[in-house]
Amino acid sequence: MTKTSDTGARTAGAAAIRTFVLVEGDSDAAAVRALADRIGLDLDLHRCRVCSAGGVTNFSRALADFVRAHPGADFCGMYDVADERHVRRALANSAIPVAAHESLESLGFFACVADLEDELIRALGSEGVERVLEAQAELDSFRRFQAMPHHRRAPVHHQLRRFLGTRATRKIRSAQHLVEALDQDRLPLPLARLAAKLLEATARQGPRRGEG
Repeated sequence: MTKTSDTGARTAGAAAIRTFVLVEGDSDAAAVRALADRIGLDLDLHRCRVCSAGGVTNFSRALADFVRAHPGADFCGMYDVADERHVRRALANSAIPVAAHESLESLGFFACVADLEDELIRALGSEGVERVLEAQAELDSFRRFQAMPHHRRAPVHHQLRRFLGTRATRKIRSAQHLVEALDQDRLPLPLARLAAKLLEATARQGPRRGEG
C-alpha cells in the first residue's frame, strides 16, 4: 500500500478519504466492492473509495487528482499486465518514485494476466460461471452465443470471456456475482492480494463489520 506525501493540508472533515482503490473500468470497480463485502470490509465506515478511471489511460489524471486532494492517504489498485506502462506513468506523474526494475506490487498495484474477467473465469471454472449466468437468467443467451458459427469452435473459457464483454451492464453485473460465488481461498491472486492490502490499511481504522 502506498501513501501520498504529507505535504499540504489533509482534506478536512469526516468525509476525508483514507484509502483509494484505482481500477480501469466499472466492472472492475463492481468486483472490488463485492470483494470488500466478501471479506467483511465496510468501505464507507473505513472511508475507502473505489474509483473506476474509465480506462487505464486515465489513471494518471485520477491518481494525480487524488494525491493532490488527499495528501497522506493510502492508495492501491489493479490493472492488466499489458497496461503496466500506464500505471508506472501514473505513479511518476503523481511524484511517486518507482524504479524501472521495481515491482508494482510493492506499491500496492496488482496485475491480472489478461483481465479480471479471465481471472474470475479461471478461478470459478466454466461450470461455475455458467451457474452464475443461469442465476442471472442469461444462460439461454449464452447457449445461443455458443451456437454462432464464429464462436462454435472456441474453448468454453474463451466463449464465456467474450460473452461477458458483449454488454457493459452484463460485464458489471457478472463481475460482482462471480466474486460473490467464489470461496475466499479461491480468489484470483490479484484480488486476494488486493484484499490483503485493504485489510492491512484499514486494520488501524476501527473494527470491521460484525466485530465488536
